[in-house]
Amino acid sequence: MKTIKARKWSDLTPAQQRAVLTAASVQLSLAATAWVDLARRPESQVNGRKSLWAVGIGLNFLAPILYFSRGIRR
Repeated sequence: MKTIKARKWSDLTPAQQRAVLTAASVQLSLAATAWVDLARRPESQVNGRKSLWAVGIGLNFLAPILYFSRGIRR
């Protein structure tokens, strides 16, 4: 069985480091925006429980996108 060696930040090329930082920035921006919107929005305008959306936004990369596309009643 072949084991996978963990890579260190210094093992990544500069382009890979930029890609990781860009993806992390996008994720954090989406999550922060979704959490602020969720906190300010009345419960009657949210599909589902606000507490579950808050947890999902923190745990999942797709949850902020899903919140904006499916979680808000229009």
